[in-house]
Amino acid sequence: MIDATDRAIIRATQEGLPLTAQPYLAIAEQLGLSETEVLARFERMLESGVIRRIGVVPNHYALGYKANGMTVWDVPDERVDELGTLIGGLDFVSHCYQRPRFLPEWPYNFFAMVHGRDRDEVADKTRRIAELLGAADRGHEILYSTRILKKTGLRISG
Repeated sequence: MIDATDRAIIRATQEGLPLTAQPYLAIAEQLGLSETEVLARFERMLESGVIRRIGVVPNHYALGYKANGMTVWDVPDERVDELGTLIGGLDFVSHCYQRPRFLPEWPYNFFAMVHGRDRDEVADKTRRIAELLGAADRGHEILYSTRILKKTGLRISG
């Protein structure tokens, strides 16, 4: 469970961390706490599962990446972990994961999000993934984003 101070920290950060060199200090000062206490409370909330992670959620469009393609792949199930490590390590793949197939309509079990400044760049990067996968690539497609979805994390009111 969380107490009033944890709730205050969550409320102060649920729209994002302050864009300063010392964001945890800024939160601490806003709430009348020490930076050490804020960090310790975040650590405790992470360890207890109250929060799962603290991470960056970039707006790729604002960074100049106008084409975003979810690449979907049909690869051998027994190789997904190995291939996920390989493809997930590429600097142009923001995340990749396994999902169930829905045969016969949907043969794809491996997904990798690719970002590019335009669709040609995404297609080039997809070709690079296909080369790395080699014979493990039994078919793939690129599903391009058509709109920005609001990405949000934990929200607490009052």
